[in-house]
Amino acid sequence: MSAERAEEVKTRVRLLIEITARAGQYRKGLLKAVAGLSRPEARIIADLEQHGMQVPQLNDVLCGGHVLIDDPQLYEDWRFKKVSHQRISSHHRDIDKTRYPDIGMRGKVVREKLHGRTAQGTWVQLEKTPAAFGARKLPRIDDFRHLADYVVYRITRSNVGPWGLSRRTERRPMYLSPDLAVPTPLSPVVAEVLATTLRRIEADDDQAAASADLAARFPPPEGVDPMLELGQAGHGRAGRGLFGNSRVWVTETPSPAAAAILGKDPVQPPAAAGLAAGGLL
Repeated sequence: MSAERAEEVKTRVRLLIEITARAGQYRKGLLKAVAGLSRPEARIIADLEQHGMQVPQLNDVLCGGHVLIDDPQLYEDWRFKKVSHQRISSHHRDIDKTRYPDIGMRGKVVREKLHGRTAQGTWVQLEKTPAAFGARKLPRIDDFRHLADYVVYRITRSNVGPWGLSRRTERRPMYLSPDLAVPTPLSPVVAEVLATTLRRIEADDDQAAASADLAARFPPPEGVDPMLELGQAGHGRAGRGLFGNSRVWVTETPSPAAAAILGKDPVQPPAAAGLAAGGLL
């Protein structure tokens, strides 16, 4: 972004933080740190706002809340030259860290920003204390402070952010811009209950569509898994929901009386005709 645009974004972010500081509880020094807000820090907070973050949610972000955004492009957009560095973390272990390493960045407001990839997008979290754990690196004082923050997390079950504590952990994250089209797997117990319910609904539909005698003599073909008819698992217009994959149409006998009335030429009202003749229209 241009320098002028960057200043506009920084000013807006400063105002957002000042608003949340009136209602939320923060550690001392936040407003002073906002005066030195850097351009990359402003970009991150502005991107979160663009993806649906509300002003009250900014409190959780600044206090270390774990945020998920279904936008993988943010992972690349937040890799700033000269200020970003690779980090080691325990978040989202299902991701190939050699291909998508976690990225850290330090700043006066974010203190230590950490973000990485998820299966569908990007995650980000602000930390109170920077850490530099890694191979062939001796521990520093910040590493011990980071361990102390981890102890606080284990006791309070809250993330330790730069300006407070947040209950929005990786297990209970803040979700911005969720991609509702992404299929979500069900647990085995829920999947079995759902499949049983769908089979019962199909059986009731068969008995309602024909007599019990015919339904017993001509059973419908059994599907392997009735849940495949849900959502976008089927082909074309297949899927349960409003009408499912049924072909719905409406047929009515045309009314001769209604057709005769609608077919007549419109007649101009007498009052309007009189006004027109008088030259007022």
